[in-house]
Amino acid sequence: MLEAIERGDLRLDQTVTVSASALAGQDPDGSTAGIKEGEQLTVEELLYCMLVVSVNEACSILAEAVSGSVDAFVAHMNQRAQELGCKNTHFANTTGLTKSGHYSSAWDLYLIAREAMKHDDFMTIVNTKSYEIPPTNKTEDERVLHSTNALISNWRLAGYLYSGAQGIKTGSTDAAGQCLVSSAVRGSRTLVSVVLGAQKVEKENGSGYIVESFTETARLFDYGFDNFASHQVLDENELIQEVPVALSMQVSSVAVHPAETTEAMLPKDVKDEDLVRTVKLDNETANAPIAAGDRLGEITVSYNGQDCVTVPLLAVADVSVSRFLLARHNIGLFFSRPSVRIAAIALVVLVAALVLWFKLYGRDRRYGKSSKGYRQHSYRGRRR
Repeated sequence: MLEAIERGDLRLDQTVTVSASALAGQDPDGSTAGIKEGEQLTVEELLYCMLVVSVNEACSILAEAVSGSVDAFVAHMNQRAQELGCKNTHFANTTGLTKSGHYSSAWDLYLIAREAMKHDDFMTIVNTKSYEIPPTNKTEDERVLHSTNALISNWRLAGYLYSGAQGIKTGSTDAAGQCLVSSAVRGSRTLVSVVLGAQKVEKENGSGYIVESFTETARLFDYGFDNFASHQVLDENELIQEVPVALSMQVSSVAVHPAETTEAMLPKDVKDEDLVRTVKLDNETANAPIAAGDRLGEITVSYNGQDCVTVPLLAVADVSVSRFLLARHNIGLFFSRPSVRIAAIALVVLVAALVLWFKLYGRDRRYGKSSKGYRQHSYRGRRR
């Protein structure tokens, strides 16, 4: 949705007229804002409905606005999930309500949230405690939306506020339990938490219940901030290794360095020797010419079997090409082509055939054959 806005396919202030098809099939027990057919709301108002209070019909209305139909938008959701690296996710609707073929995992939801967090408008909306939608062409009263996320708002539930929490989204069904994807900031560190399948647990004194999606998220944030810190794992000025160079008489190798200085969130007591570096070159030998800054491979830093960061490796200097070596290389490439090889073999066979033909028949034609009518004369001596 936000990508469609960035592409210019939609505008936040664009008015959308609600269709009957967008409202069809909505779960009567699901979260709703009572939006009516023919009602006109802006894209921004619909996003607030969707992300602040989980209005199900808003998801379908926006899906039609972007893709023309809910089914087409769901197909795009699945395509985008694959592009983000989600391996255990398949969408069957826009709302997240229980349906056959609709599922995801904690890791995949993190990948999706991480991408969404790159959009400033998204973070502004999911951090909103309350939002007011003015009267529309179908309503006389304003709609006041209050966040369902008790980590940032105590309007619905008290006792769960978490300092530094930023959104992101609640969700619950009987099948999935109480779910929450959230982020929190402390200093320069940002953590993302995904809790699925939590329960509502009745308090011992019977005075209410505890929503574990909020308490478990807070516990995860505390654990993360208390035990993890940002560590610099790569320095852009560090020379990683030499890469062999071909087609140059100037040098036989060129050094590479990380494209950027990179940090990773790791246990506070981690040591440099605990990190594993893996270098993968684009080619075992790099062909000149090479310009400083050209990508020649990548380096991955991992900890405890988990990849932390992967960064391109760039050449530190220019490497000039030898015209002679380049010409010889290009000739070799030319004759290594299957079509050229076939043509060369055919030419050799043709030449051999011509030579053989010449040896067998060419000599007779050049000197002629003996005539059968050749008259032999015997010498007779002179009579005395």
